[in-house]
Amino acid sequence: MLFDAHCHYQFEELSPHWAQMATELEAIKIGGAIVNGTHPDEDWDAVDTLAAAHPWVIPSFGIHPWDVATRPADWQLKFIHRLESHPRALVGEIGLDRWILEPARAKAPAFAALKTASIEEQAEVFRWQLRWAADHNRAASIHVLRAWGPLWEVLKDTPVPKTGFLLHAYGGSPEMVPQFVEMGAYFSYSTGHIDPRKTRQRKSFQAIPLDRLLVETDAPAMAPPHPRYPWPGDPNDWMTNHPANLAQAYADLAILRGIDPTVLEETVAKNFARLVSR
Repeated sequence: MLFDAHCHYQFEELSPHWAQMATELEAIKIGGAIVNGTHPDEDWDAVDTLAAAHPWVIPSFGIHPWDVATRPADWQLKFIHRLESHPRALVGEIGLDRWILEPARAKAPAFAALKTASIEEQAEVFRWQLRWAADHNRAASIHVLRAWGPLWEVLKDTPVPKTGFLLHAYGGSPEMVPQFVEMGAYFSYSTGHIDPRKTRQRKSFQAIPLDRLLVETDAPAMAPPHPRYPWPGDPNDWMTNHPANLAQAYADLAILRGIDPTVLEETVAKNFARLVSR
């Protein structure tokens, strides 16, 4: 069985093709997928719908750092209500992102209309969600992009869930891995890491202990360079990663780590179960 530790199957880009994609996910023997909501008024209901339709979907709810600036005034009440309504749900996607604040990003068509929050405001929202996750022992799925220093500052003085937290699509250095492991981190290898140009990230995944390894797609984002499952829609779409490319990420990680694919599957299954248990 394969497990997608971080994805967005609820995104509207997947909706026209979902029936086909769900069939292909079952063909690769999907055992579980953590589907992350990013904004209470935009996609949390869609995550609910998927979780109701597919028993292998584990819902997760949070305010993504890209959505901090547009969060509703009552976001904390909505957050608490949603998570208390879903005892098996995780907290995510939450985190910090300085990449999105770069001036060049605002000029890109995909981000031109995005209202962004400062890293300080992101940190405030992130801390609150992480504390709630720790208080209720819900694993958290954490997004970090060009913000490893601010992340370290948050983790130093903010409780984390005893069950652990996920640094999804880990892009930090190999040297940081031991400290994050000590704090309770898991690390997910993404379809985006298949790109051989990502030498630093791939080196990091050679340093991560086997008992902290997970695999993800972040679908419909992070398509691999030569996808085993091509995108069925417009190839010019910004997001074009087929969820079934999860199998490709497993295969590539097994080669990178030099271990038998069956052993990797068994190891990841145990790690996934440990992370989501409470």
